[in-house]
Amino acid sequence: MTAPHPIHRVTLDDVRAAAALLEPVVTRTPVHPFRALSQLAGADVVLKCENLQRAGSFKIRGAYTRLAGLTPEQQERGVVAASAGNHAQGVALAAEQLGIPAVVYMPQGASVPKLEATRSYGAEVRQLGATVDEALGAARAEAARTGKVLIHPFDHVDVVAGQGTVALEILEQVPDVGTVVVPLGGGGLVAGIATVLAELAPHVRVVGVQAASAAAYPASIAAGHPVPGDLGPTMADGIAVGTPGDVPFEVLTRLGVEVRTVTEDQMSRALLLVAERGKLVVEPSAAAAVAAVMVSPNAYTGTVVPVLTGGNIDPLLLQRVVQHGLVAAGRYLQLSVRLDDKPGALAALLETIAAAEGNIVRVDHRRTDTTLEVSEVLVTLQLETKGYEHRAAVLDRLRTDGYRIG
Repeated sequence: MTAPHPIHRVTLDDVRAAAALLEPVVTRTPVHPFRALSQLAGADVVLKCENLQRAGSFKIRGAYTRLAGLTPEQQERGVVAASAGNHAQGVALAAEQLGIPAVVYMPQGASVPKLEATRSYGAEVRQLGATVDEALGAARAEAARTGKVLIHPFDHVDVVAGQGTVALEILEQVPDVGTVVVPLGGGGLVAGIATVLAELAPHVRVVGVQAASAAAYPASIAAGHPVPGDLGPTMADGIAVGTPGDVPFEVLTRLGVEVRTVTEDQMSRALLLVAERGKLVVEPSAAAAVAAVMVSPNAYTGTVVPVLTGGNIDPLLLQRVVQHGLVAAGRYLQLSVRLDDKPGALAALLETIAAAEGNIVRVDHRRTDTTLEVSEVLVTLQLETKGYEHRAAVLDRLRTDGYRIG
């Protein structure tokens, strides 16, 4: 199976031209050494903070490069795009900067902050479908019907070239870089970075990271061409893409870019580490790169640069992800204890937990449960703990004192 038209390869010259175009437009995002992750990884780790980019992600780089390359007639007709949020904001901001009318399709479940930010840049937002692929189908239909130019989130040489400017900055900011770890959805950012590094620093390894429950690249690589993947539920909406793009897929396969996957638990723990120890707020998609480094210590060579692709996270999702990360990191414990229904029993249980230095968040006390004897009550507790060792110590203390945990 081949693409219906020849694929134009992105070149280093394309990326350099994009960098010149973008110089007055985008932020040269900082890099931050991350000691906490370095200790886990067994290598120096430096974060590339695209979460601090304009509009909150790297997407403005590719979007502006693509829009600026349109003819005056195309710009006058306007553009249409589809995105879960970051590409939407990038297109909306770029269109505002260039004076181009923009319509953006977003899935029904897109986060409220991303919707509001996209509208604030002047784009018309239409919500349709449950996935980015469904929204993209609607955007394609509108482009065909109206003559507006479809600004694909990843499958165009100009978009890939714009995203590749991240690699030019990394080479200047981290001269001893040995591995760049990049969240991978459709593949535009990974393809752009790999294109630059293959020419200017071929010794640098590039690793793309997908959410395990929404990973299209492994099956596509096995098939030798882009194929739809199983798009399951994931908190990482920014990299939940059902089918790789032809342009980035050609780059990744030709250059042999390694693709790894991480679980929801691993991403939530990574997001928590970045927030707690790195003092940075990122979205789950961005945390995928950090998660890949956390779960494979000593697997990377040279200085490792995870790219934090975006920081546009809904506060409600952040609350849930942090809670999930605390559980995954052994910092949160929920348990049920059967007690004899007599005065002082609950107080004694709470004293035992306090003696074990468990911090009680919530207590539920039930007498009406079909599994209980008439003389029993069921107490369900939520505790904050200090990690897996402390969690195990709390449980051991309860069992030693004769409590029935179940």
